[in-house]
Amino acid sequence: MTKPTESRALAVRAELEQRFAGLALPTRPYIDGRWTDPAAGGTFDRISPRDGRLIARVGAGDAEDVDRAVRGARRAFDSGVWSRLPPRRRRLVLQRLARLVEEHAEELALVESVDMGKPYTDALAVDLRVTIQSLDFYAEAVDKHYDEVAPTGPDTLATITREPLGVVGAVVPWNFPLMMAAWKIAPALAVGNSVVLKPAEQSPLTALRFAELATEAGVPDGVLNVVPGLGPTAGAALGRHPGVDAIAFTGSGEVGREFLRYAADSNLKEVSLELGGKSPQIVMADAPDLAVVARAVASGVFFNQGEACSAGSRLLVHRDIEEELLERVLAESRRLVVGDPLDPRTDIGALVEERHLERVLGYVRGAADDGARLVLGGDRVLAETGGYYVEPTVFDRVDPRSRIAREEVFGPVLSVFSFENAEEAVRLANDTDYGLAAAVWSKDLSTAHRLARSVRAGTVWVNCFDDSDITVPFGGYAQSGFGGRDKSLHALEKYTQLKSTWIRL
Repeated sequence: MTKPTESRALAVRAELEQRFAGLALPTRPYIDGRWTDPAAGGTFDRISPRDGRLIARVGAGDAEDVDRAVRGARRAFDSGVWSRLPPRRRRLVLQRLARLVEEHAEELALVESVDMGKPYTDALAVDLRVTIQSLDFYAEAVDKHYDEVAPTGPDTLATITREPLGVVGAVVPWNFPLMMAAWKIAPALAVGNSVVLKPAEQSPLTALRFAELATEAGVPDGVLNVVPGLGPTAGAALGRHPGVDAIAFTGSGEVGREFLRYAADSNLKEVSLELGGKSPQIVMADAPDLAVVARAVASGVFFNQGEACSAGSRLLVHRDIEEELLERVLAESRRLVVGDPLDPRTDIGALVEERHLERVLGYVRGAADDGARLVLGGDRVLAETGGYYVEPTVFDRVDPRSRIAREEVFGPVLSVFSFENAEEAVRLANDTDYGLAAAVWSKDLSTAHRLARSVRAGTVWVNCFDDSDITVPFGGYAQSGFGGRDKSLHALEKYTQLKSTWIRL
């Protein structure tokens, strides 16, 4: 796509800045269909990563606020105002919510961009598009999800019905704030649950606006609650609350382990985890069109500033084409523009916060210390803006045992490895604690099939990367999580429970 001229880009940025300045940002917990002051009266600052400036002080919910939200969600569930609503009527409400999000897409994308640093163009084209698709998909699924009759003898009737769990606690990350929330809220509401959402403290603003739109769409009071706050307070309180029937969490492995402990220490609530990744792209010597591969490798690791659990952060390339492909990847990477998220020319925005910026730069310094060869980038840029920007960074000759090869950087950093044959490629690909995603590039159909079967990952792309659709499940193996999948009809399974009913005829 052709990028705008400098004068046009500056005009667009100025217009977006003016629009953002005119927004009345919601900043308080949304409980029982209304804005409430946090019980303890505390707040936390939202600093925009684009320029390091304060954009809002958000009410910091704590255990008391979470308790109010859970009790409200339970009352709504037990009353049947949503849980026992005919599926067709739930469908209509969710469809109205999808249309309201669509109407406010530009506003929500703008808030998302300023709040967490991703390019506005990506927030609108990806995050909001997928959010709307999620709401539409699960709205349509509501009245097309059938129960079963078991094949018992003629003297009995055994039915198998799916019932909502009750109160679902959803905890979502800061990298795709509204999209990830929709992946959990939409299926949970579709089958009749009530939800208490705890957004990441780094990006709570669109979740709060979404809750307001849900009420406008007709979601009854108490069915969707949003409690912003810090992880050790609001997040822990939600995880430990005995009135919560299930936790759906996306985030780091460290925090995922905490939610398992919270469940064990409280009421053994169900926990589903979608955690990190260290996704390999395996490029065989016969890979089709290295120019296409190079573009996919660069976009696969640098999209969303590399702040994506499925980012293709490990490039595994056959030695016969290593040099040529690396040069092409470097050329593609150099074309990417790091800049203000509101500038339509920007490809790579700002990292979410200063602490994360330092974490990513720490991995870069550590990789050099471990003997990897820095071939591109490696520095903070645009520091004069006050924002948190890192240029596209590429290391080759990476030791598979090093930290940068094994730990999730969650930034715009690519590690390159070489291999001699398919067996070595599979061994390198699977030499990780994670198993979220992978890609295989080869013209040979048999080779591609064998590699796709051999790589332990929840999603394997063949001759493409990061293709996605709401109809296809998303989740991983090993320490990338368990407990059910996001997206597709399979997501409904983790928000329902089976009841068998025997009737003697």
